[in-house]
Amino acid sequence: MAANLRAGLIGLGMMGRNHARVLRELDGVDLIAVADAVGDPHGAAGALPVLRNVEELIAAGLDLAVVAVPTGLHEEVGLALAEAGVHALVEKPIAHSVAAGERLVDAFESRGLVGAVGHIERFNPALQSLRARIEAGELGQVYQIATRRQGPFPARIADVGVVKDLGTHDIDLTAWLAQSPFVSVSARTTTQSGRPHEDMVAAVGSLENGIMTSHLVNWLSPMKERVTVVTGERGAFVADTLTADLTFHENGSTVTEWDAVAAFRGVAEGNVTRFAIPKPEPLRLEHEAFRDAILGGGRDAATSIVTMREGLNTLRMAEAMIASADSQQTVVLQPA
Repeated sequence: MAANLRAGLIGLGMMGRNHARVLRELDGVDLIAVADAVGDPHGAAGALPVLRNVEELIAAGLDLAVVAVPTGLHEEVGLALAEAGVHALVEKPIAHSVAAGERLVDAFESRGLVGAVGHIERFNPALQSLRARIEAGELGQVYQIATRRQGPFPARIADVGVVKDLGTHDIDLTAWLAQSPFVSVSARTTTQSGRPHEDMVAAVGSLENGIMTSHLVNWLSPMKERVTVVTGERGAFVADTLTADLTFHENGSTVTEWDAVAAFRGVAEGNVTRFAIPKPEPLRLEHEAFRDAILGGGRDAATSIVTMREGLNTLRMAEAMIASADSQQTVVLQPA
């Protein structure tokens, strides 16, 4: 019987404590070491000593590590893990800049290590069901993917703005649902809260397969909203990723006897179906995919890890959004 994988965790903040809980519950994995330079505010370490840095974490003898430190430290910590031959799951975004992300991708790929990025929305049951239904043709031709991700400012974020922190969720899930990359984006941002980075963005984009996209993301709303709407020729799917609910609004059929408009195709309200779907915890699914990738278990594209290269492409799009807002121009993305 194979020994369990030896796991480490660096970063014991809000996400770190959830990673610690899931790692302790995950079959085939033992959490053996944790680290955070500023301590353990949520008691995530349990009986484990809180180490000071990634070097001490590596010295514990790891097979894999989860990186939940602030974004600005992803490159430094990730490169140290790669150099030590440790597989890593890095919280999103992959890094603070595209150049840093490229160095991480090269470090892990050149050593044959599994490098994953924590774009957890891909593992939300509502979105996994939605992708399968789109792929099965239930919507027919897809016209648009629109996302809304709004809520109050999280005090945990200080080193990046809303585009790289929250917006990367929507960039990644949109391209993943459509199975097509972004080719252009036009965005507008604002900074209303006195912090150095943008706290609201509105963006429209185009995917390579012709689907158009719309994204509203902010830290300025007292109302928390996490909604993805996919509209196509047969209706619209609405996924609420806060509750993992998926609803289908079907196009109704109408018949007109007025000859002048009978040739025009319209849309009418039809039946509304709320699907009953299993709702496993997305973070657990993400960790299971990471574990299986290390062990060489085959998974389909819908349930496999988000690779560092995919995370890098998402970061490129985020930087294109910011550049578009700064220039007030549409940005066309170059092929990766």
